[in-house]
Amino acid sequence: MAFENLSEKLSAAFKKLRGKGRLSEADIKEAMREVRLALLEADVNYKVARDFVASVSERAAGRDVLESLTPAQTVIKIVSEQLTSLMGGEGAKLNISSKPPTVVMLVGLQGAGKTTNGAKLAALMRRQNSKRPLLAACDIYRPAAIKQLETVGAQLDIPVFQMGTADPVDIAKSAVEHAKRHGNDIVFLDTAGRLHIDEALMDELRAVKAAVSPNEILLVVDAMTGQDAVNAAEAFDAALGIDGVMITKLDGDARGGAALSVRAVTGKPIKFAGTGEKLDQIEVFHPDRMASRILGMGDMLTLIEKAEQSLDEKKSQELAERLMKNRFTLQDYYDQLIQMKSMGSISDMVGMLPGIDAKALSGVTIDEKQIVRTEAIILSMTQRERDEPAILNSSRKKRVAAGSGTDVVDVNRLLKQFDAMKAMTKQITKGTLPGVFGGKRVKRRGGLFG
Repeated sequence: MAFENLSEKLSAAFKKLRGKGRLSEADIKEAMREVRLALLEADVNYKVARDFVASVSERAAGRDVLESLTPAQTVIKIVSEQLTSLMGGEGAKLNISSKPPTVVMLVGLQGAGKTTNGAKLAALMRRQNSKRPLLAACDIYRPAAIKQLETVGAQLDIPVFQMGTADPVDIAKSAVEHAKRHGNDIVFLDTAGRLHIDEALMDELRAVKAAVSPNEILLVVDAMTGQDAVNAAEAFDAALGIDGVMITKLDGDARGGAALSVRAVTGKPIKFAGTGEKLDQIEVFHPDRMASRILGMGDMLTLIEKAEQSLDEKKSQELAERLMKNRFTLQDYYDQLIQMKSMGSISDMVGMLPGIDAKALSGVTIDEKQIVRTEAIILSMTQRERDEPAILNSSRKKRVAAGSGTDVVDVNRLLKQFDAMKAMTKQITKGTLPGVFGGKRVKRRGGLFG
């Protein structure tokens, strides 16, 4: 989980402050020492960590904090604001051309994830901004680079332009012309990378830049390489003048130093973050939301956005109507399960809930295989059995268990869970919730299942 180590250490430092009614300058100094060590252990650039702690200390030493009734909360608020500022303040968007097509040049070292994450970004722009993207294969050196781009393009249903091993400059120019002719309003140039920065690579990238005048040069860096990612960002910016950064493999980096250092060292904003291997696991980088996650305060806005993008509004409305009539079936249960799965990893979603920090999650295992088993059991039932679970007698349960590769006890467990959920929804739709509203009837409002 991204920033897991940093979140844990910052939480420990702030826990000591919460036990104090008033803070002295010595208390703040000790807390800031722990914050600085936490940042350095997270592989944050030394100068960035030093300046960060200095700015927080200066603000935290003010009279309004020392005399505050909730000084610990005030210090945490200051740290949150400084973290947000460190990562860029506000989310930055791609530079979109007023005259299509917009040309986005993807650059970076080999292995950073340019090809896959470039395709992910193209799909994100289509999904969120209604763009018609085109992927252009300009990496003629890495074996199977073109095939890889075509494969992910096919999986995402995004067209790929390629000219084999022709000159990358010619490929880039031809791709832009192809986009104009075929109505593609944004072109992603998947350029070549190297295992290390060399002049030949930079010369080629400068030639491509001169030929197509890209609206955006987006540097792709691997979060797991730590300070090497920051060094690469400095080198590419000096040679090309990058416009922004996409940070990949953020889910696999428990430290997070690259994300906290890139913006401060280069002055270029992080615009997108790759958060997993799946082709939909990419998101717009919001500094304030990331700071909130680091401090264990959750990220409800991103969770809500995921829900809005994934959940079928029509199906949700139909389910609401069925709930109101107390007609909730196993088919409805299954439909909700599928919609929840489309939102991504359950562990990631839980991590976005306020008050649940990385340390708390470290001892918890969320068995996502159980969801797969539940899905298999329901799919092994006939449509009538899903609509009328009461008809599931012993022989039917044995058949369902055999068809789903589970045991009868698993089928019984699912039916018991379903009955409990159905009973709860019945109480909600009737307007009574024992134990919550004292068993009293609650007036139902139009927006309850709206």
